[in-house]
Amino acid sequence: MSELDEQTHRIVLPDFELHDVTKLFGHRAGVVRAVDGVSLRVNPGQRLGIVGESGSGKSTLVRLMAGLLTPTSGQIDFQGHPSTGLHQQVSMVFQDPRSSLDPRMLVGRTIAEPLLRLPLDRAGRVARVAEVMTAVGLDPATADRYPHEFSGGQRQRVAIARALAPRPRVLIADEATSALDVSVRAHILNIIVDLVRDNGLTLVFVSHDLAVVRHVCDQVIVMRAGKVVERGPVEQVYSDPQQAYTRELVAAIPRIAMGNY
Repeated sequence: MSELDEQTHRIVLPDFELHDVTKLFGHRAGVVRAVDGVSLRVNPGQRLGIVGESGSGKSTLVRLMAGLLTPTSGQIDFQGHPSTGLHQQVSMVFQDPRSSLDPRMLVGRTIAEPLLRLPLDRAGRVARVAEVMTAVGLDPATADRYPHEFSGGQRQRVAIARALAPRPRVLIADEATSALDVSVRAHILNIIVDLVRDNGLTLVFVSHDLAVVRHVCDQVIVMRAGKVVERGPVEQVYSDPQQAYTRELVAAIPRIAMGNY
């Protein structure tokens, strides 16, 4: 459903709109409802956090949004049209850069790979790779190195640069900092926040850590057993959670945690 922007009087389409989306997986013990009847809307420029314990369905949900999985039932619309799979305007950063980067490919080629689908010549691709490497704090001169020559935090910067390279409209980050050392986690979070702001991106940010989501996002949904059990502005959900499950998540946040972000 579209909305009218009160300032410009233009119709604003949501980047994502999910209608009663369900995803089932077969299992030896039966059928697992990884996502169970989720409906939500993500507006342009929104920074949506998705939180929940392991197995709550949050990673499956964003893979559905990214087009990596197909819903068992329900519909996902992107910019007002039914989504039919991978979309050039949606990029994703995964949890572990060691598994998301090809160890046999130079990082420059890795970052340039999504650009091959765009009308850019080689010089244009090289220039864009240098631009996004600089944006994430990497020296473009290191483009001819392999992933193993970088630290974990640097590899995640490579993954972010690759996601940013095709100038997406939406960035999806699935536990993008949880595999990193605590010492570099805040730096990667700040890079994501800065890039989202500077490029006017919509962000969908998955984490089990409500403290991190509070730092990064303005809206949040809480998932449990495939369902959305609470949603709202992140400060409201953090300070006045309505569901017992959300109150447990908030209570589990170490009070010192916010000082690290």
